[in-house]
Amino acid sequence: MTSPTLHGNDSVTRIMAWVLAALVPGVVAYVWLFGPGILVTLAIATATAVAAEAAMLKARGYPAKPFLLDLSAVVTAWLLALSLPALAPWWLIVVGTLAAIVVAKQLYGGLGQNIFNPAMVGYAVLIVSFPAQMTHWPGPLELTHAQLTLAQSAAVIFGGEVPRATLDAVTMATPLDTLRTGLLQQFTVDEVMRQPVFGRFGGVGFEWLAFAFWLGGLVLWARRIIDWRVPMAFLLGIWLAAGLLHFYDAGRFGSPWFHFFTPSVALAAFFIATDPVSGATTPRGKLIFGFGAGVLTIAIRTWGGFPDGVAFAILLMNLAAPLIDQYTQPRVYGEARAGKETRP
Repeated sequence: MTSPTLHGNDSVTRIMAWVLAALVPGVVAYVWLFGPGILVTLAIATATAVAAEAAMLKARGYPAKPFLLDLSAVVTAWLLALSLPALAPWWLIVVGTLAAIVVAKQLYGGLGQNIFNPAMVGYAVLIVSFPAQMTHWPGPLELTHAQLTLAQSAAVIFGGEVPRATLDAVTMATPLDTLRTGLLQQFTVDEVMRQPVFGRFGGVGFEWLAFAFWLGGLVLWARRIIDWRVPMAFLLGIWLAAGLLHFYDAGRFGSPWFHFFTPSVALAAFFIATDPVSGATTPRGKLIFGFGAGVLTIAIRTWGGFPDGVAFAILLMNLAAPLIDQYTQPRVYGEARAGKETRP
């Protein structure tokens, strides 16, 4: 570390607590718009993450309590749970959480050593391995006019007996899935977006969920928990990539507003791409990292095999982060600029 340096009062626990608090508006909106199933998913993911973290720390000979109290495992669990279908089977949640905590975090050495974002590793493992189970998303209550109770949601998640007709009445494809399927069937964007699942900017219910994540993210920004560079660059990458494609052919490519108001983009911009461990750390590097993740998200959504490209975009940029940092290091204080000599 080079001097001069300033030391802040932030601790890992305090930062993680603020992240969890900022996610609360999204959780509340999720329950209000889609039903209480997400609460069961959050509980399973949190319990699995804490248990896996404690077991791995014990196996590695570390005391569990100090590391569990930093809340990083809980943050990973919440980010993964909010990226999964709220009615996903319990074993899917457990597998994804174990991949995130055990493989992506602890096997790399724990918090501060992981090169990949753990939540996105968990998501990528699930979407590649179990694509069918990742499609049963709850529909917005505004469209389904039916809601599973908390007990019914738990029954679905734990494999209990719930009438198929009831389940079909409350689940539907996401707007991203619907748009992708419609375009593959040679419909235009305008024709696809006449379906009831689409609202003013994004999907019905989904655009309000995205707004709730935006609200929480802006709180983190205002509290200086996250740096402004990554969210701004990420959103700029989304806007430019989607905007250019939409300008080129509005019939084949959705508008940038549609992508802006998908919950995954809002969650990634403020809560996932801003991870200080797996992302770039230099000022210019953060801009490059965020912009690259935004552009890759649109590229994968457009030409990739999955409707949502956020997880893969983040993981690809995680790979590039060390190289980005290497070539964007700021000049050390007191050191001459390249090509210039200091006076004796």
